[in-house]
Amino acid sequence: MKSPSSTASGILLVDKPAGHTSHDVVARTRRLACTRKVGHAGTLDPMATGLLVLGVNSSTRLLTYVVGLDKEYLATVRLGAATTTDDAEGELVQAAPAGSLDGLTPDAVARAFETQHGTIVQVPSSVSAIKVDGKRAYARVRAGEDVVLEGRTVTISEVELLGEARRGETDDGAFLDVDVRVVCSSGTYIRAIARDVGDLLGVGGHLTALRRTRIGPFAVPDARTLDDLLERGERGEALELLDAADVASRLFPRLDVDAAEATALGHGQRIALPEGRVPAAEADGVLLAAVTPAGRLLGLVERRGSTGKSVVNFPPDEYQEAQP
Repeated sequence: MKSPSSTASGILLVDKPAGHTSHDVVARTRRLACTRKVGHAGTLDPMATGLLVLGVNSSTRLLTYVVGLDKEYLATVRLGAATTTDDAEGELVQAAPAGSLDGLTPDAVARAFETQHGTIVQVPSSVSAIKVDGKRAYARVRAGEDVVLEGRTVTISEVELLGEARRGETDDGAFLDVDVRVVCSSGTYIRAIARDVGDLLGVGGHLTALRRTRIGPFAVPDARTLDDLLERGERGEALELLDAADVASRLFPRLDVDAAEATALGHGQRIALPEGRVPAAEADGVLLAAVTPAGRLLGLVERRGSTGKSVVNFPPDEYQEAQP
């Protein structure tokens, strides 16, 4: 017999440590949750730490709507050197000439970062996970290909410099470390900001530290560390998953349905949404989180005029033993 599998579903917030890939965290969660149905909403590089939003079983269907949420990062940008990967894991390709950092005033650095604020066209790093003709860009780079990605429009709503920049020196030359907080749209590359600021100042730049602190309404203080999850697993304790109905109600307006409406929606039928039941500000096409009297997430309902129809269904949780 195979080991039993669990169909308990929900959302898990994990504080990813450095040195682990996002897939590493997913793989460990699959073992802890006793299911293969685990996914994440947005990759973090191995060097990076911070918030990963995981979906377990049917709640993986919510991840599509988490991926596109705005994100907050804390980062350290090192001015004075450029690398092949635009971060500390790459090889040095350019070091600033001796004395070139001496003229970098706080105002000059602040103005350079300000150019990254707003809606801009950003060229992702060539070692990103973006697919080029079906193959990840970083895999093509590792295979020796010269990869240049097209620019993408992103929105960076906040760029805040934190504290004073720190000057230092290594065998490769002098550097200036700048701590920064960034709030941005999905698809923004923080290491591209480091690269572009360094290029603008003429000294090169790359990322030496990155921590994702928030994705939409989900914040890293509410996340479990990987060590904590592993310890709970060793004690035989179940994962503490966020309830799918609660999560969906944070992402979409909540629609409480009665038993008859739940049955109708489950059969693909429309239900009435008379005036006053849904806030007037919610326009046609908006998705609503349909919740049953028992508090279970039934599905996502699309509003059309005075009716609504389920476009994504969430089956009830059950426990099933895997077949031999």
